[in-house]
Amino acid sequence: MKKKILIIAGIVIVAAVILLIIKPFSKKEAAYTFDTVKVERGSISNAVTATGTIEAITTVDVGTQVSGIIKKVYVDFNDNVKEGQLLAKIDETNLLEQLKQSQANLDIAVAQLNYQEATYKRMKALYEKQLVAEADYDQALFNYENAKASVVNSRSAVSRAKVNLDYATITSPIDGVVLNRAIEEGQTVAASFNTPTLFTIVNDLTQMEVQTSVDEADIGKVNEGQMVEFTVDAYPDLKFEGSVSQVRLQPVTTNNVVTYVVILNAPNPDKKLMPGMTASATIYVEKKDKALTLSGKAIRFSPDQEYLTKMMSKLPKGATDPDMAQATLPSGTEAGQMPDMGSMPAGIPPMGMFPGTGETNAKTKTVWVKDDKGGILPAMVTLGIENGSSVEIASGLNEGDEVVISMSGGTGKKSTSRSNMGPGGPMPF
Repeated sequence: MKKKILIIAGIVIVAAVILLIIKPFSKKEAAYTFDTVKVERGSISNAVTATGTIEAITTVDVGTQVSGIIKKVYVDFNDNVKEGQLLAKIDETNLLEQLKQSQANLDIAVAQLNYQEATYKRMKALYEKQLVAEADYDQALFNYENAKASVVNSRSAVSRAKVNLDYATITSPIDGVVLNRAIEEGQTVAASFNTPTLFTIVNDLTQMEVQTSVDEADIGKVNEGQMVEFTVDAYPDLKFEGSVSQVRLQPVTTNNVVTYVVILNAPNPDKKLMPGMTASATIYVEKKDKALTLSGKAIRFSPDQEYLTKMMSKLPKGATDPDMAQATLPSGTEAGQMPDMGSMPAGIPPMGMFPGTGETNAKTKTVWVKDDKGGILPAMVTLGIENGSSVEIASGLNEGDEVVISMSGGTGKKSTSRSNMGPGGPMPF
């Protein structure tokens, strides 16, 4: 019995020694996992954001050129008015007296003219017969011409008095809506130094505009006719649409920050938009619907150095040609065995390229596509619209392709973006 136990114990010890000797040489190959996103169809846009104030397209401040007491006000806030409609009346008492005085001065000037004309004609007849001195004739001529000028001056004063009397009647210059009324009946207005504003009238509240400020870094992207969406705090769940109608060249500098005024056309058929509201606008510089879109993380991803080195170790023996060195193998391909190119996803060229070896311009990038064997393959893609979070795939991939955005495994580190990059990505060779 003891002999049997010793034999079993010896077998166990020998087995343990063999395992200890073999274990260092049988290190399990590290496994890799990949996080992917699919290429999908959808809308993508590149936009410029700005804030501004909603204003009516035409706003007129109605004032007065004469001073006086407001006798009567005929309109109120929000009233619809027509061009020429009576808005207010200023007391005309002083103005009528000025008109009477001017008319009286005109009558005196006309009488004086008639007298001086008759005197001049008599002096002229006598002068022609050499019965009066030349100095007397010249004096009569002077008085006559002076009387004619006085009549002209008096008539001008009468016309001015009539115009001032007409100014006492305040009428609307346009069709529109009374936005503001700054006077009350009995109030005195003085127009001695400036024209006081009595009413503010906007022409049409169904057509508004948004006066936005765009930073100088973005103004080069903004052009007339571009589509705009904007929101206001009063209706946070509604999006209003419009377009860029004007890009003003005059810069506005505030605290050394240069901005430019961009006018946005804002149709307002429901009259929900009111003058003075603050609008947050999005100006679509580029926009495309039903485009192939991909997360921007996929463009910035590159496998880590360890994984690329492993892939290179599986290249066919004796492959030293640079083009051959660019070929990549799916996971599970043995050294000396070329990958099954027929199993590559659509859009993957037979000879894929590692990032940095084939990107020729800013619109050409390399992404990594997951194959059906658990490995990944590079694909050259041409980009369209880019907005940071997403990119448009103009060519190189098809809808439904799974593109890698991060990987983990190997040494335990997770790779999500390119590091140690050349012009287009890592260059491990």
